This record gives sequence, structure tokens and C-alpha cells, in this order.
Amino acid sequence: MTSFELNEKTTTFISTYKLFETDEIQKVQLQHRMDLVEAFGIKIGMKVLEIGCGQGDTTVALADAVGETGKVIGIDIASRDYGAPLTLGQATDIIRSSALGERITFHFNTDFDMFQSTEKFDMAVLSHSSWYFKSKEDLHRYFKKLRKMTKYVCIAEWDLDFTHLSQRAHFCAASILGLYSNFVNNDGNIQNLFHKEQMIKLLNEAGFQIVRQDIVDASYLQDGHWEKSYANTIRNEFIHVPPMIQTLIYSYYELMNVTNEDVQSLNSFILCAE
Repeated sequence: MTSFELNEKTTTFISTYKLFETDEIQKVQLQHRMDLVEAFGIKIGMKVLEIGCGQGDTTVALADAVGETGKVIGIDIASRDYGAPLTLGQATDIIRSSALGERITFHFNTDFDMFQSTEKFDMAVLSHSSWYFKSKEDLHRYFKKLRKMTKYVCIAEWDLDFTHLSQRAHFCAASILGLYSNFVNNDGNIQNLFHKEQMIKLLNEAGFQIVRQDIVDASYLQDGHWEKSYANTIRNEFIHVPPMIQTLIYSYYELMNVTNEDVQSLNSFILCAE
């Protein structure tokens, strides 16, 4: 992870809401999520639906941006007892007890296909949650449903077009984990790696038009190191995959581990559509 200092926006958030004051990892994640939300163009008073809210990393930044008159609904298919080191329930209970709590409603064990709401949302957000989808058809179906529920959709995801050699390890690790989910039975978070051009196509097919694209620096985040470390722990689990796939996977391993230099995370791409 690249060395950096928290900016004023992040330190102000922490002091205002008394969140993550002793959690150095979460402070780093928060800074990036606030940059993403700024790129989304969130305005005070908005009603925002977040799909795949997880432990609330982006949710808190959204709630800050919409202000006291705004509202954020976060939904996730996982249960409250999923996740580590804090479960989704533990993490979001802390958020709900903060000054941001009244602006946020969390729904867990909630599949968006089954989600019903009479509200018209100003924006729907998928923040680093698209790789959890098991197929492009599932993601396209979500987009079609959102077309009827919201004015805008904003997406943030890892940008596979890495710009620095130090980000290659994160690209390789993500590729390994995507192949792992498709060839080895597991419940891994990474199911598919969607390139931004694939995402644009799916949005267009669902009736959305892209109004903004951007790249947000994420190189300083811990995720690249985490994914590389996890990928290395599962290498022996590929012994029974088809030989050609095994050759591809082991090539990714060689590229991922070719150097012991500091691993930088991939950047995040932003897509906003209406």
C-alpha cells in the first residue's frame, strides 16, 4: 500500500460522526469511498438506493453527502452474520448508532429481484459490488429493474486497465479468484470480472445512457495486497481443473508473484448513467 495522509475531508468526517476513529484500515477505505461519492455527484436531499451495501463502507459516504434531508437505503443479499473481522450486522449497528443513523436503512438477506419499493429514487449506486454477480444476465436484469425505479445509476468498480506495473499483481489475483469461482466450488466474493466497456453495454441495453465516466485513484488501498495474499493460499485447489485452464491460472500466478515489490491496488472506474 502506498504511503499517504488522510485529507481534510476524511478527517472532518471522522471527527464529525465519531466513526472509525481507531480503525486505521477503515480510515483508508473511507477516504476512497468519499472520493467515489464525490465523483457520483450526490446532492443534498437525494434519496439513494445502494445495492450490495455490505458493511456500509460506501453507505456512510452517501449518507454524509445527502445531508440531514436525504435518505439512503442499503440492501445486500448476505445475512447480518456474514463477514469479518466485523459481520455486516456488527458493522452497520455501529453506523446506525452514529449521527448518520437516521438517514440510513439497511436491509440484509434481501435479493434485489425480490425488493419492493413504492419510492422513486434519485440515484441507485453499485459500489464495488458488480463482481459479486454470477452472470452478466443477472446484472442486466438488475439494470432493467432499476430503469423503472431511479433517474440515475452510478457504478464504481475496479478498473482492469491498470496503468502501473505495480497494479498487475492485483489484476492477476482478481483473475485467479474469478477463475476459482468458476472452476472450484466455493463462496468467493469475486464471481466475474466486468470490464467497464461490458458494463456500458449492459447499461445501454437496459435503457440507460452514459453521462459521465471517470477514474478515481485507488492505488493506495490495501485491497491489492489482500487479494494477492488470498490467491496464494488457494493455489493447490486448482489441481483438478481442466489442464488448459490450469496452465492459464499458473501463468497468472507467475505474473502475480514475479516481484516482491509493494503491491498497488487497481484504480476504480466510475460510470454514471441516466
